[in-house]
Amino acid sequence: MLNKDLQGDKVDVAWLARQIGDPSARGIAAALTDLIREGTVTAQTRLPTVRGLARELGVSSGTVAEAWSELRRHGMIRTDRRRGTVVLGPPDVPRPIRYERLGHWGDRLAIDLTIASPDTALLPPLEAALAAAAGVQGLNDYARETITPRLRAAVEPDWPFPARGWLAVGGGYEGVQLLCQTTALPGDRIAIEEPTGARLLDILERTGAQIIPVACDEHGPIPAALAQALRARPVAFVYQPRGQSPCGHAVTRERSAELAALLEPAKTLIVEDDGMGELSVSPMVSLGARFPDRTVLVRSYSKSHGPDLRIAVIGGAADAVERVRVLRSFGTGWTSRILQDTLAHLLGDADVRSRVGHAREVYARRRTRLAAELAARGVHTGGGDGLALWVPVRDEPAALVTLAAHGISVAPGSRYVIGPTQRHHLRLATARLTDDPDELSALADVIALAATGGGRVSPSP
Repeated sequence: MLNKDLQGDKVDVAWLARQIGDPSARGIAAALTDLIREGTVTAQTRLPTVRGLARELGVSSGTVAEAWSELRRHGMIRTDRRRGTVVLGPPDVPRPIRYERLGHWGDRLAIDLTIASPDTALLPPLEAALAAAAGVQGLNDYARETITPRLRAAVEPDWPFPARGWLAVGGGYEGVQLLCQTTALPGDRIAIEEPTGARLLDILERTGAQIIPVACDEHGPIPAALAQALRARPVAFVYQPRGQSPCGHAVTRERSAELAALLEPAKTLIVEDDGMGELSVSPMVSLGARFPDRTVLVRSYSKSHGPDLRIAVIGGAADAVERVRVLRSFGTGWTSRILQDTLAHLLGDADVRSRVGHAREVYARRRTRLAAELAARGVHTGGGDGLALWVPVRDEPAALVTLAAHGISVAPGSRYVIGPTQRHHLRLATARLTDDPDELSALADVIALAATGGGRVSPSP
């Protein structure tokens, strides 16, 4: 039964052990899940210690710890130093907490620099491409086509290394998620550059993997940091070769060679996330040229050709791509042939290529101009690619409040790091910045004020 103590309800360890028929990690987690769902064990109830329950069940502490980890991953329990392990409630759908952790400052914000989404005015029109793709051969056939011949023919010539496996998926993040999900088991280690995309961190945490951070500089992952991460024997290394979000750096050929030398003796799967794709102003330098049998490139076309296409292509190591294909067969099975051939049509259209090239120039100009305005005010951002600026600030919460008071919304830098940090940043999306020099100058005034911790500035006349 449940015992009472001065700190609230607490589960009796002997009673709990009797409720567990299967003392494996999965069995312990399942038994606790049933007890929490049916309300026998309620929210704020304290659970026994890992060692205490392990001793009562006659299993190792690691077995109970694994069960606790599974319950924690589904939001059913929380462990803190003061109260121990406490029940939170029935299982909930895991949420991308970093991606959803945006400031809610009301409806008075006039400038939204939170999400690095493309400027819709710079996207190519889809009507002709959709009409052409609607007549695709094999339309409505239930045969599962990993990638249509037209799309493969359109992307393969520009692929930076010979890919042995190909697959069209529903966007770049889905591609990375499926690769990590099919590579890492709970408890496995995955190395990833830090800071990095907030959604990438949410994805890795959802897989139950242990995240190993790899520090970066202006040229990408730092070799010494990768060397240290590789000592933990990660099953995968995930990084962005160019247009890195949030920092905007691109890996040089020299840096890529240094990373390749470290990865040579490892068996680590290399996952390259090319979220900028054709909008990047930097050349694509891929480790796949050195390790084609254990590199997979995920290239997204959402920002360049349209988010509603929901298309990314993954190409590379055959076994890794095949694992993703098998997992997808439990759900969607394949990506719409209409959408695949719509993208293929766009990639082969000279006018569309010209529009994408123009968009690349506009995005680069907007980013460069704001970076220059901030640098003139003593705020140096670094990086030269991408759709965002990584802005150092004295105090993140105070900077967010200052910007909100001036009607400006940005993303907190803490979303893009794995754990607590002493260095504070904001990420500013630049794709939809104003092209008016006076408005940009006024915006830079406010951002610089927030970065340095000053007070409110007077509105521009």
